[in-house]
Amino acid sequence: MTQPKAGRLFLGTQGFAFDDWVGPFYPPGTPKERFLEAYAQNFATVEIDSTFYAQPRRSVVEGWRRRTPDGFVFAAKFPRLITHDKKLVDARAEAEAFVETMRLLGEKLGVLTLQFAYDFTPDNLPRLEDFVGSLPDGVRYAVEVRNRKWLTAELGEALSGCGAALVLQDLFYMPKMTWVTAGFTVIRWLGRRSDISEFDRIQIDRTRELTGWAERVRGLLDDGVDVYGYFNNHFAGHSPASLRQFEAILAAVPGRRPPA
Repeated sequence: MTQPKAGRLFLGTQGFAFDDWVGPFYPPGTPKERFLEAYAQNFATVEIDSTFYAQPRRSVVEGWRRRTPDGFVFAAKFPRLITHDKKLVDARAEAEAFVETMRLLGEKLGVLTLQFAYDFTPDNLPRLEDFVGSLPDGVRYAVEVRNRKWLTAELGEALSGCGAALVLQDLFYMPKMTWVTAGFTVIRWLGRRSDISEFDRIQIDRTRELTGWAERVRGLLDDGVDVYGYFNNHFAGHSPASLRQFEAILAAVPGRRPPA
């Protein structure tokens, strides 16, 4: 039987513009306007968090593309106006404008995520399915829910029908899953905001959690699923170090497929 082609792995952090990283990650003296270039010398993907708070200007997105090397990949969250304020009601124009702007990244556009708050409840499934299904073609979309009542077969079927991925989370009150609803998935290592106040060093030992995730990710890759994974500073205190730790743990996990 033919083995599926191995999935591709994209690992990065959630955001890159943190002053606390100067010294521990960015070289001392690195100015904020050079953070992205310095970041891209270390990692090949980043999740942009600022898009959640406002629609980015076209010039800013074009700058992201221009300032990063070939092969670099961006993920981003839809503006909260769409997901939190309007809860998808009368938000198609804003969503189409956001996708059009992010498409300025060209081949550097990885995945766009609709992240919803806890109060976006499963009775909104028809609205979610209709909205995601009508988004512009040719872009990878993911959906992140923060209410575990969503986690039913109906949600999986709806996302599969739309070709969208369910975001897999490491969040203290959500289960850790390996649901696959598309040919790719997104993993977001989040942690608890109240646990971390500074972002300059690892402050919580997450080795056990990362070891479990490494086994999940290896299985997904072996099954041909592309994995986009992003670490938050609140996960352990310093997301670049968490990423490096995860890379080392994952490298030690054997794959299921025999060597070629």
